[in-house]
Amino acid sequence: MYLRPSDANATLQLPSKRKRDLLDHYESNVEELDRWREFNAAYHADDLKFMQFLIPPGKRVLELGCGRGDLLAGLKPAYGVGIDFGAQTIATANARHPELNFVLGDVEDPATLDAIEGPFDYIVIADTIGMFEDIDGTMRLIQKLCAPSTRIIISYYSHLWEPILKTAEAVNLRRKQPKINYIATADFLNLMDLADFEVIRHEQRQLLPQRWFGLGTFINSYIAPLPGIRALCLRTYLVARPVRHFPDRKLSASIVIPCRNERGNIEDAIKRMPRFGSHQEILFVEGNSSDGTFAECERVRDAYKDQWDIKVFKQDGKGKGDAVRKGFAAASGDVLMILDADLTMPPETLPKYHTVIESGKAEFVNGTRLVYPMEDEAMRPLNFIANRCFAYLFSFLVNTRLTDTLCGTKVLLRKDYEVLARERGYFGDFDPFGDFDLIFGAAKQNLKIIETPIHYKARTFGETQISRFRDGWLLLKMVWFAYRKLKAI
Repeated sequence: MYLRPSDANATLQLPSKRKRDLLDHYESNVEELDRWREFNAAYHADDLKFMQFLIPPGKRVLELGCGRGDLLAGLKPAYGVGIDFGAQTIATANARHPELNFVLGDVEDPATLDAIEGPFDYIVIADTIGMFEDIDGTMRLIQKLCAPSTRIIISYYSHLWEPILKTAEAVNLRRKQPKINYIATADFLNLMDLADFEVIRHEQRQLLPQRWFGLGTFINSYIAPLPGIRALCLRTYLVARPVRHFPDRKLSASIVIPCRNERGNIEDAIKRMPRFGSHQEILFVEGNSSDGTFAECERVRDAYKDQWDIKVFKQDGKGKGDAVRKGFAAASGDVLMILDADLTMPPETLPKYHTVIESGKAEFVNGTRLVYPMEDEAMRPLNFIANRCFAYLFSFLVNTRLTDTLCGTKVLLRKDYEVLARERGYFGDFDPFGDFDLIFGAAKQNLKIIETPIHYKARTFGETQISRFRDGWLLLKMVWFAYRKLKAI
């Protein structure tokens, strides 16, 4: 039921006494909300800022338990729908945000959700899941409003803060709250699993929910996200995706091979390339070599034109990252893949990466060289130690276990890369490697990231183009950059 401001006296028949008590509590205190929001402005501003980080503007957004619609409006959706069971609350939301759509209804009632037109890019459950009477059952109901790319954002406060919050209520520093379900994060994970959702991101924010002359802002940005300390934070955010598998899906593939001074590996890359996917194209992007690599790429293209769809490009800028971006921009396949021209990652293993994406098990696949034993001299000891250290740091930054961020093999759907490219302005042109531009972009999009191990081989032609100390310094700077962009928000 869509309401206008004049419909504030409408009523909704709720099935349980608990819900009727919750409705009475919120409707009787609606006039106090502005005063309390102003009093706790820092808390609400930080919460909105992080939600805006998780949900870019211009998306289709549904909020379950929207209140007066202020959060939904702050997310600047292209199409926004809010549902709440308070008629006065919904009428107020329509008056405050006439550009959005507000529905009077019980989010646990199938009839309410059946009347909503989906799918949505994001479904937000902010501080209301603790009021549900059947959490996993309700989550199963919203599956019908999800596409495979839909993300569910659930936010709630940590019950470690319960004594502090109750004390704040007692001394009139916080609005009195009704009793809600006590659910630990581990319980949420279990209930989401029962409803066929997979949690892919878990964040904790706000150690000091006040400004305190800038001290609270600094602590919340730079100290609160740190490992160990973050467990003490007030706010918890979970990001989940619907579990969808596509056993019969057939996708085409574009394999981008950046190459500089790799003349001796070009033909081997084609000879060793397996057949997979509904169609394959191979794109060599040559980086102004001094050993005739570009001419070799053209020769191989012409020699194998009856067997393979091969394209050859000359790089405009410098660095592998620039080459990857040029190749991806020219690619036409459903799945984008990177194969390093040194062939230390065997081309024969590409089909299993493609299968992970094609089946829907993940949306971004990162190779790891650090599971199986390596051939002698495939990776120098100092490089191995550095990779392990940086893997720990970057796992923390992107909320996903990564053991080998510098492995050149990266695979994702072209449609996800196109979103990443459009939103690249958030990070800027910061990555000469190309690896972290993709990893950070995938993390910002809340893509499901997994690693797949490879058997790392020693080079058979040429020399490594990595400088341990110069590139190690760049990686340290990138860790700080990523911390500011992904954690210190």
